[in-house]
Amino acid sequence: MTPIGKSSTDKFPLWFWISLLIYLGIWFYMIGSRTLVPTDEGRYAEMAREMVATGDWVTPRLNGIKYFEKPPLQTWMNALTFEAFGLGEWQARLWTGLSALFGIFLVGYTGTRIASRRTGISAALVLASSFWWAGLGHVNSLDMGLSGMMTLALCGLLLAQRDQASATEQRNGMLLCWLGMALATLSKGPMGIILPGAVLFIYTFAARDWRIWQRLHLIKGLLLYFAVTTPWFVLVSQANSEFLHFFFIHEHWERFTSKVHHRDGPLYYFIPLLIVGIFPWLGLLLQSLWQGEKQTAGSFQPGKLLLIWALFIFFFFSISSSKLPSYILPIFPALALLIAMHLERPAYRGLLISSALLGLSGLLGCGVFLWSEQIPALTKNTYEHGYVLAYLPYILAASLLMVAGAVAAIRYARQHQQRAIWILAWAGFISGQLLMQGHEPWGRYIAGTEHLAAIQSELTPTMPLYAVGRYEQALPFYLRHTTILVEHPDEMEFGLQYEPQLWIPKREDFIQQWLQDQTNGVTAMAIIHPDIYTALVHEAIPMRVIAQDPRRVIVSSNMHPK
Repeated sequence: MTPIGKSSTDKFPLWFWISLLIYLGIWFYMIGSRTLVPTDEGRYAEMAREMVATGDWVTPRLNGIKYFEKPPLQTWMNALTFEAFGLGEWQARLWTGLSALFGIFLVGYTGTRIASRRTGISAALVLASSFWWAGLGHVNSLDMGLSGMMTLALCGLLLAQRDQASATEQRNGMLLCWLGMALATLSKGPMGIILPGAVLFIYTFAARDWRIWQRLHLIKGLLLYFAVTTPWFVLVSQANSEFLHFFFIHEHWERFTSKVHHRDGPLYYFIPLLIVGIFPWLGLLLQSLWQGEKQTAGSFQPGKLLLIWALFIFFFFSISSSKLPSYILPIFPALALLIAMHLERPAYRGLLISSALLGLSGLLGCGVFLWSEQIPALTKNTYEHGYVLAYLPYILAASLLMVAGAVAAIRYARQHQQRAIWILAWAGFISGQLLMQGHEPWGRYIAGTEHLAAIQSELTPTMPLYAVGRYEQALPFYLRHTTILVEHPDEMEFGLQYEPQLWIPKREDFIQQWLQDQTNGVTAMAIIHPDIYTALVHEAIPMRVIAQDPRRVIVSSNMHPK
């Protein structure tokens, strides 16, 4: 394998294009190969389905109930995909998959412009194979869409402020930066501009680059930002007077400062997630961060900006009272560029450590497979044993690939550094995708899609479908049918304050409605929490079980089906 040269005019060799096509083939295959898993995947697919069904592109709804937790960019994109290609799993993941790919190509292009072609390719390889980025690029959640747009903001800033940028390139780069912040705001709210703004403020003092504020094209940028973000906020506020307080105060200020969402975690919450997420490049992380800090003052310092971006966003979410594993996704493009800049020089020790850690992880995975006889004892019930055992061959395949990739990378690390980088990237990417694919049987169980045939054989479009004591995040999308919540408002509690007629808050009222439906000859179905089902049986409520598992019991009021 011949290393790719630094010249930006050299043609890419044939093996490069073959590698790219194989990567894209795997990438797009994987976005449709698995069931949509609760909570995020089912939620955002269902919101987009309801948007298409109702034709209301202003007021987001979940289960027919107003849902203002996040802005609508991803729901819009998913809805447009459904309009164009129909409903399905790959359609639901297309926006996040494209956002992740967009980020990969962006860091590759940006690395080429601020350093060299080799840096750009290394940055793309690092990001494309990092477990968190490549993995969550195949999950229908808001954080990858947000991260793709924040990567546009970051890369636009880097391209605009680099020392070699012409006046036109500086203006266009900053407009891309402002556009990225606007789309990030429409993805997940004010953090789309607050986080990049704070990074820029800190960088100004850390790098003593006071003149950067003269190069931001503030007036044009602000006009672009508000032109993109303002229309929806105005329209949704006009249609829903309760929106502004809930969205800005409850959903953002209270989420950050309090434990109102019950998603708190310790200060070190994201450290193990970063360690797992940056695989297989962990051995290069600290040296790359240190190298970014060492840049001297006097001109624009991309390494220092990337370092501040990664550290500040990591710190911001670490001190937040609301934490979820995907929140730190926006730091990975910056880390990929820092690692790629470090790989411009000989990095044998870092590659050796990264390879050794990958190989050790593979050996541990092989140990899990060998210890498989003991694993079922760790599950909650015998029903889940089969799902755990079905995962084991994928764990073994991924583990063996990690070990093989580590051995090959160690072999080439000293004399053929670029070859070792490519081997690590491919081993990390494919092993990660194998682990995600192996989760599919478990994903079907969590989503409840194993019972689709049984439900669909009796469910009609107008039939009442109750969700008693639990809300199924994925089944409504697959059934093309919203549910009537009973007793458990889940995350729709705010919307139900304004539309209380859309649910049944008390179990006794549900029982009365269920019995009345039977008396009137109206068939209804219910998806019930197992504990509540047991209580209803004790009360002798007439129900016929259609399907069940340890997470749910699905019943019909029709006791004598044809």
